[in-house]
Amino acid sequence: MPSAAERTRTLVQSTCSAVLLVPGLTAPRPEQLVADVRSVGPDGDVFLVFPADSPAVRAATHAQDDEVRAVLEITDVAPVSVPHRIRGRAWVSGWLTLVPGRAAPGRVMLRLEVGDAYVDDLWGASAVDAEEFAAAAPDPLVRHETELLQHLAAAHAERVGLLCGLVEREGVARATPLALDRFGLRVRFGRSDGHTFDARFDFPEPVDDITALRRALHRLFEAAAT
Repeated sequence: MPSAAERTRTLVQSTCSAVLLVPGLTAPRPEQLVADVRSVGPDGDVFLVFPADSPAVRAATHAQDDEVRAVLEITDVAPVSVPHRIRGRAWVSGWLTLVPGRAAPGRVMLRLEVGDAYVDDLWGASAVDAEEFAAAAPDPLVRHETELLQHLAAAHAERVGLLCGLVEREGVARATPLALDRFGLRVRFGRSDGHTFDARFDFPEPVDDITALRRALHRLFEAAAT
């Protein structure tokens, strides 16, 4: 399974919704605390690009030499229609500073020097320290997961439905692909009585690109069809 640090890095570098929380800072509109761009540097710092008039930029500017504590809160929502769509959350906390001259006109880059992080997702809950976060790598499929899950749900629903035969539960009526990473596919199954449960289908070996993923899914669906 992916480590807690890898899962946190994956969420940070995904397209999931994220808001920057600064103690004592309020914004007239919640979206003003959502970065236009976010990325992670080689040392594990999180870089956030905001409009120059963002409340987060003003807070970092006025602080000058004082440390500004901040938390990046990330919410992971399943890109397909399933009950209980929130798949997880992560919190990355640290110190906020300005990075001059690194953003386009009208934009300002902020650096969040990571102190610690915490992830609570489909795998469980775990704390992550700054060194673990810096050393981890995001899942190689993170930029493609949304599109792949939506494609599986829309164009290959019948093949995904074959996976119902691989779970030893009675009354399974539907299957929806819920999460995808280099280690396997997680599916949310619905029973005829309205209850749901998840099952994980591990690949024989981790996949590093779309070509390897297609082969792994093909083998999985072949096994389900026999």
